[in-house]
Amino acid sequence: MDRLCVYCGSSPGHDPSYRKAARALGGELLARDLGLVYGGASVGLMGTIADTVIEGGGEVIGVIPEALQDREVAHAGLTDLQVVDSMHDRKRRMVDLADGFVALPGGLGTLEELFEVLTWAQLGLHDDPCGLLNVEGFYDGVVAHLDGATDAGFVSAAHRDLARVERDPAALLDAFEAYEPPTEPKVGPDDV
Repeated sequence: MDRLCVYCGSSPGHDPSYRKAARALGGELLARDLGLVYGGASVGLMGTIADTVIEGGGEVIGVIPEALQDREVAHAGLTDLQVVDSMHDRKRRMVDLADGFVALPGGLGTLEELFEVLTWAQLGLHDDPCGLLNVEGFYDGVVAHLDGATDAGFVSAAHRDLARVERDPAALLDAFEAYEPPTEPKVGPDDV
């Protein structure tokens, strides 16, 4: 793995532990000599993790749609800021640039990006690890939903395991290093 894509909020959230986790993940990327791919903003958790990696001398690639350059306040100090036409282009470019995907706390966009990359993994469109950094139980509800969807027969156990969940950045990246993609194909409606 050379680069990790991190999905996270353009807001910092109310709990200071969210920023602390963004800094810790950034520090772990530096310790493992991994580059950061993220949404390109200078604000919120996005800015926190980018600043951490920049200050440590690491590679930071931001990808931002032209329409959000001003709203999300594009970061001016990145190794590379790629401006794309649309959100769809942003997500595709981030996937193309990264070798793994982590969601820090964030809002609707973070969840949308995470679930899209998980779906792509389920469909075999990429074979990179995906995970949630479950800071202070932020993602407990999402984990419960994934477990419930598995129990209800909508997600296979092998595909449920695509979403690694850890509270500690080092533990999550250790799990990524040991990751092997599932060989089980997505089942069709007649296979359930």
